[in-house]
Amino acid sequence: MSDDQHPNVPDKDRDPDSFSEEEINAALAGFEDDLNDFDSFDSELQGLLGNKAKAAVLITQLSAADLLAAFCQLSDISAQCVGNENGAVAVLRNVNGDGPEAAAKDLTTVVSGLSVVLAVNRADKLEATLYVNGKPGSQFAPPVLFMSTPPFVEDLLIGTTTVDELKAQGLDVVDSGAMEREAALKVIAGHTRFGRGGSTRGSAVD
Repeated sequence: MSDDQHPNVPDKDRDPDSFSEEEINAALAGFEDDLNDFDSFDSELQGLLGNKAKAAVLITQLSAADLLAAFCQLSDISAQCVGNENGAVAVLRNVNGDGPEAAAKDLTTVVSGLSVVLAVNRADKLEATLYVNGKPGSQFAPPVLFMSTPPFVEDLLIGTTTVDELKAQGLDVVDSGAMEREAALKVIAGHTRFGRGGSTRGSAVD
C-alpha cells in the first residue's frame, strides 16, 4: 500500500519535525496492521499449498495431560496437551513442513515403548499414521480413527474448536512449553510411583 493510499501516513512533503506524536503512532499502527494482514495471508496460502498443516495432533494411550506434556518437554516438542481417559492428545505448535512427523518420531524415540498416532490436516486432507520407536507404520482412515478418539480430536483437526475453548469447557490442558525439565521429570516420577490410572503403561524415558 502506497503512502497516498494509507489514510494514517502523514504528508511526506511536510517537515519531519512537524509531525505530531499522534500522527506518527497512527502511521506505525497502520503499517503494523498491513504486516499482520500479510502474515495471515501468507499463512493461509501455505496451508492451501500443503506446506503448512492446518492442524496436527499426537494421539496417545496416556490419560494424563501433565504426563504427556512432560514427555513432550523431554522430547523438545512444543505442544498443548489435553487430558482424556481414552487417551491424552498433544496439539502441536510446529506445523510447518515435516514438523509434525518429526515430533512423532522424536516422542516415540525418546519415550521407549510409547506409540502415538499422528493425525494431520494438510490442505483439508486428513491423514493418520501410527508411529512406534521413531518409525511410521500403519495408516488409518480418519473415520475409523475418530471412532476411537475423543470427539474434540476431529473438531481440532477440522478447525471447529480450539484448545482455549476446550480449556473453557473444563478439560485439563497442560502446555509443555511452560514446563521445565526438572518439573517434567518430577511429573513422570510421580505417575510412575503411584501408577495413576495405568497412565505410564508400557512407556519409559530412555
